Amino acid sequence: MRVGSFVLGAQFPGQGQGEALHRAVRSAEVAEEAGLDTVWLAEHHFVPYGTCPSAVTLAALLLGRTRRIRVGTAVSVLPTAHPVALGEQAALLHVTSGGRFTLGVGRGGPWVDLEVFGAGLAAYESGFPESLDLLVRWLREPAVGAAGDRFRFREVPVVPHPSESLSEEPGPEVVVACTSPASVRTAAERGLAMLLGMHVGDEEKAEMVALWRRHARAAGHPADRVRGAAHVSAGVCQIADHRTDAAETLLKAMPGWLRQGLGAHVTVDARERRMRDPHAYTELLCGLHPVGPPRLCADRLAATAERTGVSRFALLVEGSGDLAATEENVRRLGTEVLPQLR
Repeated sequence: MRVGSFVLGAQFPGQGQGEALHRAVRSAEVAEEAGLDTVWLAEHHFVPYGTCPSAVTLAALLLGRTRRIRVGTAVSVLPTAHPVALGEQAALLHVTSGGRFTLGVGRGGPWVDLEVFGAGLAAYESGFPESLDLLVRWLREPAVGAAGDRFRFREVPVVPHPSESLSEEPGPEVVVACTSPASVRTAAERGLAMLLGMHVGDEEKAEMVALWRRHARAAGHPADRVRGAAHVSAGVCQIADHRTDAAETLLKAMPGWLRQGLGAHVTVDARERRMRDPHAYTELLCGLHPVGPPRLCADRLAATAERTGVSRFALLVEGSGDLAATEENVRRLGTEVLPQLR
């Protein structure tokens, strides 16, 4: 089991964007000091829900500031990026970090981002598989051309080629954010591990892992690769000596952030959308994830791993909205929870 932090650069009410980003960077540095396995970085545009607009850029900074910990994107939004440009950045980080970079990608949402970056709604609704295939080819082959519906270009060499990394990894790992049976199938057919959201519980995650395995076997992937796929579960972690104190910390801070952050999303086509009740959603997250004393947190992570077959965790550690509290939370995760799992 591998446990990492999930960093959004969340801007809580009354905070500035610089403050949110400073907390994001500092929490990642503390994660390495505390012995965590990975730092996962989110990407959002134009909303205070997350103030990092480029997860690969922040990943580059953190890879330069650290020496051991892996850094991954959770996720880079593929419909608003050119797969070759993103592939070049991923290959660069893979080679220069000695293989410590993981590229997580996802569809994102039907947001105004699609208008601003000129991708169009079709890139979100139907273009994800084509973009994903082109991205994976770029990270696996020495030269790539395209003749698809969205991307068409002559064959060009891949520079830098990921295999040039001075590590045992042939290229950066690619994981796919999955929220529906269709996205599970997309990931499984390509043999790519899933990143599962924090809003779903163990039962639904177990069903998604089982579905992934069925599709992966049907696609002809070797049995050992299917069994050994290292899926990632996103969640929330808040550690305190008593569970009520940990939950209270989140219930005081997260609803205001969720209300402000989720409410700022704007759809590209004026479609109606329903926002979760922020307080009820925070209560749900407290019930699903490791929130409480270290022993409870360790038991909950172990139980989720056993029930679902998920072996990696990306845990939101900044739910208090406070820098000092976030640093303490990360340190306790590393020093009081991880030893019980290992």
